Amino acid sequence: MDHLVFVIGTPRSGSTMLERMLASHSQIYGRPEPHIVTPLAHLGYWANVEKAPYDHILAAESQRQFVNELPGGEKDYYEACRAYLDVLYGRMLETSGGMRYFLDKTPAYGLVVDFLARVYPKTHFIVLTRHPIAIFSSFANSFFDGDYAEAYRYNPIPNRYAPVMAKFLREKPAPIIHVKYEEIVQNPAQELEKMFTFLDLAMESEAVEYGKHEHTEGGLGDPISVAKYTKPMTKSIEKWAGEIAADSAKLAIVKDMVSKLDPEDLNVWGYPLETLWEPLEKVGDGAAPPKKPKLSVYRLQRKAIVGFRNIVKNSGFIKGLLRKIKLFCDVLLRD
Repeated sequence: MDHLVFVIGTPRSGSTMLERMLASHSQIYGRPEPHIVTPLAHLGYWANVEKAPYDHILAAESQRQFVNELPGGEKDYYEACRAYLDVLYGRMLETSGGMRYFLDKTPAYGLVVDFLARVYPKTHFIVLTRHPIAIFSSFANSFFDGDYAEAYRYNPIPNRYAPVMAKFLREKPAPIIHVKYEEIVQNPAQELEKMFTFLDLAMESEAVEYGKHEHTEGGLGDPISVAKYTKPMTKSIEKWAGEIAADSAKLAIVKDMVSKLDPEDLNVWGYPLETLWEPLEKVGDGAAPPKKPKLSVYRLQRKAIVGFRNIVKNSGFIKGLLRKIKLFCDVLLRD
């Protein structure tokens, strides 16, 4: 299918903002994250799941044997995957009223982008990167109420995504344009024009002010900042530096995180190790702690979830009780 655009980026990399900017073009149809590729990637041939309501180990082995005996081998398998996705994407694009492209921005695809490129080796990939510490800081503040340690235990995003995405950028198995979050928010019109040219579309400068356009709401995506603004904002670029400069514990966590990243992967991402810490050096030792964000319903929900998760983790009794409640619910809901 020639009418697809994939935005590949980590969670908290600015991908929702970029999706809304691109979808503000008259020929690009964007929707909330569909997550239809990730399950397909883990059916057993390309990758496997760790747990499933069937024998996933046997299924994977049997699939491999079956695919190996197909006339075209794995080429036939990826064609079948493409046919499945073509129907879903194609039918959705038909509802757009004649737009040229369907845009899928699902951050989880950053971990299966090699599979996606095998299915769609000729489609358009826009790879979005952002300073890895900025990504992690945004993740910790958005979902863990600023608890870096808990966020790091739960999901060290840069460490998981950087190797896969850097490999994709190095090998270029499909048409790719690489853009950086910091450059987009500082020069949005210029960066958008590059992307529209990549897609063989005319520049529509009004797409910069994405907040003035209608967008399909609901689904997953940035729950905090994108809806507040009508266009890209620069204040988030080095916000992380002031935060960790004022907190030695947070600084230690991100230093550990960076130490586990391959310097060559950082180079490919566009954030060389030699200059990675420059924003922190600009802040210096006299940094003041950042202001606490205002409480909202969303932040209250996140504080409650993080707090309750810690209680459950430290209490065998509550953990056991929740497991019994889950079993009881499973029995009641069983067909």
